[in-house]
Amino acid sequence: MEEGELIKSAKSGDKRAFAMLFHQNYSFLVKYLMKVTMNPDTAEELAQETMARCIEKIHLYQGKSKFSSWLITIATNLYIDQQRKKKREKNWQQQEDLYRKLKWQLESRNEEWTDALSALGKIADNVRIPIILKHYYGYSYDEIGEMMKLSSGTIKSRVHNGILAVRKELRLNE
Repeated sequence: MEEGELIKSAKSGDKRAFAMLFHQNYSFLVKYLMKVTMNPDTAEELAQETMARCIEKIHLYQGKSKFSSWLITIATNLYIDQQRKKKREKNWQQQEDLYRKLKWQLESRNEEWTDALSALGKIADNVRIPIILKHYYGYSYDEIGEMMKLSSGTIKSRVHNGILAVRKELRLNE
């Protein structure tokens, strides 16, 4: 059966057509992913995930490119998403490690580390900084606005919303 006919049959739900398409493209896809990932286990995992995604999205395939090119597009996007997720997890882990280190340093110098500081560590920098400048160091909204090159109204809003987020985080940890 020709690839075009297989695709048409697969779109109508023919499982044998899917199996034949996978058989024809799987090794090609794994070889491609081996070159991209440099890891045979990851390549195999992504190839399987690509095929699963293909089953879900076959109705979107329009035949404007080769089927193998469509599979490569799916596989590449899955790999990029996986890398982004790993990077976010790594950044989160590094941030957690920094907080633990900072907490240990403060405690070892008999300085205070409160639940509020832990909660502050979980909100975005652009919200955390104005709160710290306002409530830990006593700067006015205008002064903070000048420092951060933002209007004092924006700073006031960020401080207000940030404090609400900190309170919410503190209630979650009770």
